[in-house]
Amino acid sequence: MSNRDRSSREPAGLDGLPPMYSIAKGEVVSVQTYGAFVRLPGYRKEGLVHVSEMSASRVESASEIVDVGEQVWIKVIGREIQGEKVKLSFSMKAVNQGTGRDLDPNNVQAEQDARRRRQFRDQGSNRITLEAVLNTTCSKCGCKGHFTKDCFSAPGLQYALVPEEDDEEPLRQQTSAAAPQQDSEKKKKKKKEKKMKKKKTKRERKESESDGSSSSGGDGKAKRRRHSSSLEKQDKKKKKHKKEKLHKHS
Repeated sequence: MSNRDRSSREPAGLDGLPPMYSIAKGEVVSVQTYGAFVRLPGYRKEGLVHVSEMSASRVESASEIVDVGEQVWIKVIGREIQGEKVKLSFSMKAVNQGTGRDLDPNNVQAEQDARRRRQFRDQGSNRITLEAVLNTTCSKCGCKGHFTKDCFSAPGLQYALVPEEDDEEPLRQQTSAAAPQQDSEKKKKKKKEKKMKKKKTKRERKESESDGSSSSGGDGKAKRRRHSSSLEKQDKKKKKHKKEKLHKHS
């Protein structure tokens, strides 16, 4: 197919652009990491040479291949209208940079690259959605969608990873039934704590009373001992006094 036939079938928005698969020599006007923009003589629109179209080997940055103001041979491999913008795509690897000879005269490589880019663009718009759910029922919590070994619910609590419309009501009933159990357990704990506190206070009181009684008993014994010793002394004095009287009378 000739270039005239292609141009006759092209849309009106592509008028005034270089024909498809044509080869020309242009000037590099801007260098980016993802590619370089080339301006062709006689055309106002600039085209992009992507890093993947600069060389047959891998290129990390466009600055490794070209500089601003450099003259390069390009081949037009793409002309697209996206909204109100027209995009031109050029290729350097399809042209011999020394002689300008077409290295892909049948445009096989260019069509393969265009098909690959089109497929990548279409697949990029699709979103991955996970709709698979394990068809199992946990014996621990009774919910669907996970195994018993993977269940992390506490006793008396219920949960569901993927709740369904039919399962919402039984789940609510289970949670409502578990709520009074938790309240009763809390009340029992509070009662136990109160009993323990009462026992502690009773023990402390008993210990304090026993200490006071022991101290008072010791003081009473000491007083009794002192009183008995004083009485013994008085008795001894009386006996001595009687003996002395008897000796005098005799």
